Amino acid sequence: MKTLRSLGLLLMLLLPLMASATHIVGGELDLQYKSGSTYTLSLNLYFDAINGDPQALDPSLVASIFVKATNQRVVNVTLPLTSNTFVQYTNPACSVGSLSTRKLVYTKEITLDAATYANPGGYYVAVERCCRNISIGNIVNPGGAAQTFYLEFPAVVRNGAAFIDSTPRIFPPLGDYACRGELFYYDFGGQDVDGDSLIYDMVTPLNGHATAAVGNTAPLPSAAPYAPITWNPGLSVTNQIPGTPALGIDAHTGRLTVRASSLGLFVFGVRCSEYRKGVKIGETRRDFQLYVLNCPTNVAPRLQVRAANSAALYRPGRDTLRLLPGGNRCLTIRYTDPDPNSVLTMSTRAVNFTVPAPTFTTSTSGTVRAAGAPDTLTATLCFPDCSDTKGKVYLLDLIVADNGCSLPKHDTVRVAFTATQAPNAAPVLTSSFPPAPAPTADAAPTVVRVTLGQHYTATLAGTDADRNALALTATGEGFDLAAVGMQFAAQNGAGQADGTFAWEPTCAAVAAMGTAGGLVVHFKLTETGPCVPLPQERAIRFEVVPVAEVAAFRPANVITPNGDGKNDFLRMPDLPVDFCDNKFAGIKIFSRWGQEVFASAERGFQWGGQGVGGLYYYLATYTDGRKFKGWVEVIP
Repeated sequence: MKTLRSLGLLLMLLLPLMASATHIVGGELDLQYKSGSTYTLSLNLYFDAINGDPQALDPSLVASIFVKATNQRVVNVTLPLTSNTFVQYTNPACSVGSLSTRKLVYTKEITLDAATYANPGGYYVAVERCCRNISIGNIVNPGGAAQTFYLEFPAVVRNGAAFIDSTPRIFPPLGDYACRGELFYYDFGGQDVDGDSLIYDMVTPLNGHATAAVGNTAPLPSAAPYAPITWNPGLSVTNQIPGTPALGIDAHTGRLTVRASSLGLFVFGVRCSEYRKGVKIGETRRDFQLYVLNCPTNVAPRLQVRAANSAALYRPGRDTLRLLPGGNRCLTIRYTDPDPNSVLTMSTRAVNFTVPAPTFTTSTSGTVRAAGAPDTLTATLCFPDCSDTKGKVYLLDLIVADNGCSLPKHDTVRVAFTATQAPNAAPVLTSSFPPAPAPTADAAPTVVRVTLGQHYTATLAGTDADRNALALTATGEGFDLAAVGMQFAAQNGAGQADGTFAWEPTCAAVAAMGTAGGLVVHFKLTETGPCVPLPQERAIRFEVVPVAEVAAFRPANVITPNGDGKNDFLRMPDLPVDFCDNKFAGIKIFSRWGQEVFASAERGFQWGGQGVGGLYYYLATYTDGRKFKGWVEVIP
């Protein structure tokens, strides 16, 4: 492993004794929506764990919320200390005892109600604290410089509706150092739970109003504007850490890069602005610091690529691998490092494709132990037989990384390739079910109505021109087939599969349908073997209907009870039939004044008019709540 010999001593020389109040490495504010009008306000403060005075570790800090348009103070919030942890190194093996940072989290739930936080210009939160590390080399009077932690957020209501927003969560801070003359990179990019767009830029850290004279008592934050820190001559917001390139950040990814040209401790500021529908709605700022040190020489590893069983090296930018059915689909990778005791690791990164990805069939790491004449490590990478680029050229990066400090060095070979797979026609599924409805034949279930208590069967058949093994299956959507009396049997084989579905629905099956009114079964034909196409599928929705259904219920509306044997009684033989638990409950007949004159619970009732002519009204009910009502005229 590549280590920094005597680095601890070097850091001790770089860090003179610090004043008791100098401890701030950096930090940021954070506001997260919880529910209703409740939010969580947090301050992450990064504390120098080596030189910071423990008495400067505040048990609480005060945050103030202001109206952005007027700078009017809305409320002061006391944030208690809730967490105290260490910031981790990217590579813990590179850690040194003289460089250590604590992350202090101060947090409290607050209420942002619509009546108070409705100003369309939005609001800002500020916390002010002194002082920064005295050893910072790129600003004037660092031991007396303070930090203003700053965050902007929008009104919680917009156009009469709730407007919810949480601060983007910036990537955890770095515990690493940079080596002079070597490219340093770190991802400060964050994520936003609201899906807002994030834009990053470098900003001058804010000093604000706090001073060293305050001592260990945190001040009550003042309103904006907040004075910035003062850069040393020759430095600026675009040149916070000098180098080639100077410290910068990718506006869209939040990736920091610098190849520092000077030694020392440097503070820098990053702003993350969030946009919704093209309009800026908030921002958060993070200050942090970076040590730049002289590091032992670390030579980058090297790798070579060739097709398996081939003596010719792959030439990036000139060669394109052509992967053919039945041919060699593997690469041999040789990688090494001129530095002894380097631990090397291989990895891949797909550039313009997703799946299927190639995989290593051998170990992807090893240690170079011999100095002067370095060991050469070997790995084998194979592409799946089913890789098919459809005539396009895919790009794959092969990457070897060492374990050098402070960050690994890499070597990358970009491999261009095309791939085809052996022809394989999709299997064909046929059945005795009704044809699937168009135009959504592959999505919408076909409806099959089965009569209660009657036996229903259907057959399915799968065929494959390539004679690959086939299998037919049937699966209930949210239910077990056997539990509702359904049966499915299949005979599977090479190039052919046959299945039979059988069902005799009962009232138990009707009860299982519940309010859905049907049971969906997925019949699937699957091909096994290499490079198989997608399964073929039919979805059938089974609905149970009564033994006999009447097209329309139209009872007679006139009876003549005169004893001639013609239309003497009111009968209703066409009432809907009973269907499991949905049964005829009874009928009642009323006079025109609402007096009940007849009632029966028998489906085969008959009513002869009680010998009194006139207009009457009936109401027939069922146990499932259905009602049928109408009128009948009695003519004696």
